[in-house]
Amino acid sequence: MDILDHPETTCALCGTATQGEAICDACLQQQIRRVLGETVCRRLGLIEFPPDLKLSVVVPVYNERDSVREILRRIQAVRIPKEIILIDDFSTDGTRDILQKIEQEERERQAEVGRRNGDHVPRVQQADGGETQSNAGPKTVSPPSPMNEIRVLYHDRNRGKGAALRTGFAHVKGTIVIVQDADLEYDPAEYAQLIAPINDGRADVVFGSRFIGDTHRVLLFWHYLGNKFLTTLSNMFTGLNLTDMETCYKVFRRQALDAISPTLKSNRFGFEPEVTAKIAKRGLRVYELPISYSGRDYSEGKKITWKDGIQALWCIVRYQFAD
Repeated sequence: MDILDHPETTCALCGTATQGEAICDACLQQQIRRVLGETVCRRLGLIEFPPDLKLSVVVPVYNERDSVREILRRIQAVRIPKEIILIDDFSTDGTRDILQKIEQEERERQAEVGRRNGDHVPRVQQADGGETQSNAGPKTVSPPSPMNEIRVLYHDRNRGKGAALRTGFAHVKGTIVIVQDADLEYDPAEYAQLIAPINDGRADVVFGSRFIGDTHRVLLFWHYLGNKFLTTLSNMFTGLNLTDMETCYKVFRRQALDAISPTLKSNRFGFEPEVTAKIAKRGLRVYELPISYSGRDYSEGKKITWKDGIQALWCIVRYQFAD
């Protein structure tokens, strides 16, 4: 069975529709909490979320043909209602073809759900600006799965990670937004823990730190030293006490992101110090949580270079004095 094809069934306990599971997520969590207790469940990341919660996962993609399907599978496996927004930054290694195939598979899955349900109103979503969506396949589809709505946006030229994130942020509909790289360095299984401080009302923004007490691959000492230096310098300017400013995992309450995203300017990896500076300037409540990290080296496709470190230095200084 394809990763995007999930036959619809109903929950054996409450009768609500599910995507192939015998028990719906709500009933499963109730049973687990009953057995383990609330404290143990929170420690395990088994957290009860409000019914209106929707997570927007924004995934910039550039030349990740070997990992894009696997990271999508891992994101889909997270049992939180979400939309997955993939932005292809003009990949040249075949990634774009893979994303177009994923779009086609998603349309076919939605069409099959529509045939089973019989009466959904067709819907097509278009990207605007410099992005276009694929013309392949049928133009009418049924509403997407609430657990895994997938959208793919395309840049017509390579513009950088920061530009891809701006494109994705302009299309989010969820109540909480998380940034996810398309490689396999960061684990989507940690979403529940990362969004918990926002869900509880304690935080507006959460950073996932690679340097405070969780497992990580031992690799690239100079990158580690550079990260620590940039984080320390950023802290000196912002007044925050982060341990990992350069982390991919940044999670936003939707209202917090809406206050920041219209002002974002950095096209490449300068996004990290820029958004951190703007979070601090607006006095947003920031939490930092430990995450696992499986870093890769340049032979495995790592893209950030010393030039991006120089740009980060400039952005730290620039966005202290400009917005």
